[in-house]
Amino acid sequence: MSRVSSTNLAVSAIAASLVAPAAPLRIGLIGFGCVGQGLYDILQRLPGFGAEVRRIAVKNPDKSRSLPASAFSFQADELLQDKELDVLVEVIDDAAEAFRLVSAALCQGRRVVTANKAMVAQHLPELIALEQQFGGTLLYEAAVCGSIPVIRTLDAYFGQEPLRSVSGIFNGSSNYVLTRMGEDASEYAAALAEAQQKGFAETDPTLDMAAFDPRSKAVILAAHAYGVLLQPEQVLNLGIENVSATDIAYAAVANQKIKVVAGLYLLPNHQLTVLVTPQLVDPTSPLYSVDDEFNGVVIEAEFAGTQFLRGRGAGGHPTGSAVLADLAALRANQRYAYAKLARPQLSYTSDLELEIYLRTDDELILDQLGFTDITEEADEDGYIVGFVPLDALIQHRDRLRKAGAFVARTGNVRPATAHAADTLELATAAE
Repeated sequence: MSRVSSTNLAVSAIAASLVAPAAPLRIGLIGFGCVGQGLYDILQRLPGFGAEVRRIAVKNPDKSRSLPASAFSFQADELLQDKELDVLVEVIDDAAEAFRLVSAALCQGRRVVTANKAMVAQHLPELIALEQQFGGTLLYEAAVCGSIPVIRTLDAYFGQEPLRSVSGIFNGSSNYVLTRMGEDASEYAAALAEAQQKGFAETDPTLDMAAFDPRSKAVILAAHAYGVLLQPEQVLNLGIENVSATDIAYAAVANQKIKVVAGLYLLPNHQLTVLVTPQLVDPTSPLYSVDDEFNGVVIEAEFAGTQFLRGRGAGGHPTGSAVLADLAALRANQRYAYAKLARPQLSYTSDLELEIYLRTDDELILDQLGFTDITEEADEDGYIVGFVPLDALIQHRDRLRKAGAFVARTGNVRPATAHAADTLELATAAE
């Protein structure tokens, strides 16, 4: 046989292997809410993808669903015991139960996809350890920013490059409320009711409006962007439950918008800080035009410069598309590298002062926060602008919420021991 003909045969064999259909992934789906139904619908529309939902576990047997009752199991543990399933996809809203199921699957060396950001944020060190010990694989792209592929981007593309900051709008529900208040001059309650009516906010909106949800996402990104494993409680989260038309108007006068911005910032001396708060954003930021239920992520890389990702941050199909991407990655035997976890650890710091806009009629809070500088004050409108210690905001965040106070960052930050002229210039296009 000639060299040419043998080469042609080899090329043909390779081509045949590439186009040969692989055995479809057999999926066990735990949860059939918004994301579960979204993924199911996507797979029905993509028969060529090569995956099929073999079993579905749900909690409530009496709930009306789009599939007949015979399609469901009512014990999720049955799916854990089914060795014929190739992948378990967990999309329930109970973080404790999600951890029980996902950790049990990883102890079996299973391949798992989850969308539960609270569970991942609370237990990421344990989950990574279980992967390493038992050889399973856990992917969770759908846990952060819906359809935006930010985790895989940070883990793979920026796995080696130093990042100056990762910041953005990580919660579509609160962003929708702020958009309506800014465009329609709505008060908070009316804007929230509209968001709930359209399915952009939950009946109990606390996790979104009090910024617990974007805080979980920021904690997850800290592991991939900087190799730092945090507990959610370490990170300041202030929400918009107390925002008013007065606050929206204050921003508008300066040609700014209020956005809930989650920011991960590399500081001098190899330190990292993470903040999740409302922020005054001006038109120079790409986040200024991210409205309604959309999310946006700004990545400031040392060498690549500024990258901006924008997409739908919630909904069955957008989040289901992230689960679909994880399924494709599992089929290609891909897993997260966590490359930066192996490097010398950055130290996490809250020893900073933030310049904030604070509206409150509670003078005790003013004393407790301990303003070190006041740059603007308006007694008639009940607000003050100035620098306060970050530790004080963390310590009193619950009191601020209960007292009806509203806080927004201006974007100016400085070391806690600094003078006014020593303000840090955070490396982010969000400010």
